[in-house]
Parts: sequence; C-alpha cells; structure tokens
Amino acid sequence: MSGSGARTAAYGVLPADTTEEVRTRAAGVSTQVAVLPVGSFEQHGPFLPLATDTLVACTVAREIAAAYPVHLLPPVTIACSHEHAAWPGTVSISSVTLHAVVRDIAASLRRSGVDALVVVNGHGGNYVLGNVVQESSARGERMALFPAPEDWEAARERAGVETSLLTDMHAGEIETSILLHAHPEFVRPGYESADFTADDRRHLLTVGMSAYTESGVIGRPSLGSAEKGKELLASLVESFGAYVALLTSPVLAGAPANSAAGEGNSAAGAGNSAGGPG
Repeated sequence: MSGSGARTAAYGVLPADTTEEVRTRAAGVSTQVAVLPVGSFEQHGPFLPLATDTLVACTVAREIAAAYPVHLLPPVTIACSHEHAAWPGTVSISSVTLHAVVRDIAASLRRSGVDALVVVNGHGGNYVLGNVVQESSARGERMALFPAPEDWEAARERAGVETSLLTDMHAGEIETSILLHAHPEFVRPGYESADFTADDRRHLLTVGMSAYTESGVIGRPSLGSAEKGKELLASLVESFGAYVALLTSPVLAGAPANSAAGEGNSAAGAGNSAGGPG
C-alpha cells in the first residue's frame, strides 16, 4: 500500500464484472458508455516498468468507473511506441492496426447496445487515436478521447506538479506520482536521481527518443509523490464528467458531423493523444 488512501473496489488492471453486473448497470442509464484504456509497452527508464502507460491508463479508467456508471473494458496493452525502439523490451504495433482494433471494439460495443466509447489514452505517441475519434464522430458515432491537454493541465495545477507538460514528457513527475500512488510496488529505486530535461524535441519523430535521452527519461521524476498521484487522479475523474454529459446528451444524437460530435471540439475530437505524459 502507498499510504495515500484506500483504493477503489476494482483494484486489478482487468475489470471483474460479470455479465449480470453489466446488464444491471445498463438498465439504469439512457445511453451506455464504455471506457477503453489504451497504453503501450515501452521503456520508461531504469525505474518504471515497460507497462507504465498501460498501468496509468488503467488506473485512470478504474477511477472513472468507480465514479460514473460506465462499462470498464480491459486495456489495449501494446500500441505505437516506435520512437522508443532503441531500448530493449519495447514492442509496437502499427498505427493502422491500432486504428482497426479501436474501431472494431467500438463496432462490437454498438452491436451489444453500448453506443458511446471513451478511449482513455496513456501514451502520447498514440497519435492515431485522435484520428479514430475524429473519423468516428464524423460518421455520427459517439466517441471521445480522454484526457485532453486541458484535463492534464488542470490536474497538474491541482496536484501541485511543478514540471510543465512540455518538460514532463516521459517517466517524469506525473507518471512517477501516479504509480507511487496506485502501484508503488512497480516503482524501482533510482527515480529520485533520474531527472533529465530536453524541451526542444522538434525532430523526435525523425530521430526517436534515443537522440534526446540516454536513460530514456525526459522529465523530473524526483519530484513525484503518492499524494500528487492521488490528486492528479481526482482531478481527472472530475474532468471526466463533461465527457459523460456530452456523450449522453440527446442533442448529440441528431447533431451534424461538424458540431459537438465532430471536429473542433477539444473534449471529443482529435489532437488529445499528445497532450500528456507517456
């Protein structure tokens, strides 16, 4: 235990619902909403596990499911981590594959009566998730990407995170704090002295992470704490309320493709995947 307070009832990474529990939850809402954590399997320096982004996405999704009547799905654990290929252990799939997987999951949910899907993204390199949401919304489907950059910024301010979102790029203060709160057993010694910054990363997609950091860390993990992790999660759960309201709104069902369900809406549209750490 981290000493930062009681955890939610759904402790594990995988949801433990039975089909009857899903049926009961669905009976109490007009529009069913599912939450899909998407992470990655990539290096996070010498002190955080390869599964960090998946653990972060699952932790956020689990806290959301404890606060709202949503269906919690198991995570997508391998995604687009090509910029981390220089480090042992990193595994990626193509953006085309990730796009297809999320679309297939959304289609399967609709067939079972779940019309709305929120993708909880834990990895900034999953850029394609913004396109999935953008295209789905244009087709009139109910989908959103969470958290947006604004949600991370609000969480950072509430938690007293000192590092900016630009500097806190990978294995930094935010990710270390969330794991210290939710999964302290996975945080190895060494984060206290692993700080490294590289704010100018304009060629990242061309040269990869190894051109900017030898350790794999970009950020200030030494500033992380379990208390900050707890507050980060509390803020994100609060921010999620606007997404539920949007996706369950009767107005959204009849909206044209370029309105609330389509492009230009920061809460449900594209561009969110690179807004936070990971």
